[in-house]
Amino acid sequence: QVQLVESGGGSVQAGGSLRLACAASGFTDSRYCMAWFRQAPGSRREWVSSMTPYGAATYADGVSGRFAISRDNDKNALYLQMNSLKPEDTAQYYCAARNTPWCEESLNFFTTWGQGTQVTVSS
Repeated sequence: QVQLVESGGGSVQAGGSLRLACAASGFTDSRYCMAWFRQAPGSRREWVSSMTPYGAATYADGVSGRFAISRDNDKNALYLQMNSLKPEDTAQYYCAARNTPWCEESLNFFTTWGQGTQVTVSS
């Protein structure tokens, strides 16, 4: 059974940093796409960033230059380093995965989701 477990959320002031982690288990190998999504109260879940198993990363326009995605295939882990945080980054952050070596940005592309971790940025 494939599972994703996020950690690292918390509360910070604007301009601060947080590092999220996602631990994956149940995959038979590392050739799967992993991504971060977020959902603010009253809003749709939106794509933040993705990384292929080969290290190719893509970012949503609003986080490019501030967030950095990375993964450790040996540890089956995905990370999101978030710098220069803004109040509008406040959301529940979700890790997602799909057992394909390529990535797409669509929410429906992903078949496995974590429970989420809360990030709150105060002004």
